[in-house]
Amino acid sequence: MAKIAVLLSGSGVYDGAEINEAVLTLLHLEKAGACYQCFAPDITQMHTIDHTKGEPSSEARNVLVESARIARGNVQALNQLDAANFDALVLPGGFGVAKNFCDFAVKGAEMTVHEGILSVCKAFATAKKPAGYMCIAPVLLPEVYGQGVQCTVGNDAEVAKAIEAMGGVHLNCAVDAVVTDTENKVVTTPAYMLAQNLCEAEAGIQKLVQQVITWVK
Repeated sequence: MAKIAVLLSGSGVYDGAEINEAVLTLLHLEKAGACYQCFAPDITQMHTIDHTKGEPSSEARNVLVESARIARGNVQALNQLDAANFDALVLPGGFGVAKNFCDFAVKGAEMTVHEGILSVCKAFATAKKPAGYMCIAPVLLPEVYGQGVQCTVGNDAEVAKAIEAMGGVHLNCAVDAVVTDTENKVVTTPAYMLAQNLCEAEAGIQKLVQQVITWVK
């Protein structure tokens, strides 16, 4: 049975993990016969957004604690993740990736990645273990895999330009499709960078999970 590590960046599209993407990921991992463990960094998130208004709130929240809402409490701190114990890695998107895993939301192509996140992602890359990154998460890939890594966020010209400025190769992609970099064993899909509903997001996420599982086998 494939063992997959899933990295969550909080709970809520505007300041954490995109909940629909995270749940669809876990659903398709289970349907594929894989087992998974969710992880999140034990840090304070960049800020908190009132999702009813899309405006900042004064409330402070912890990424690990918030991620536990999605994982029904079954989440471990990032520093407990040893890539040697897992076959693959999957990152759902959401602004938490661009705010809590790195500072892309503020600095764009000049971003830096959280040390723990970068270390974990690079551990899977170095071991040539498969990985799936969705939505905005592919902005991390040039830092993880280096020059020439192929990926997609859909057709967002500004984000694509930033990815290429960091050394990645961005390929435009339909919402229900994936881009596979076979050399690096990394697969990406736009998810809610393009999706207008659950069905559109689900189609690409299912293919991403299937590709990861295929590589594991």
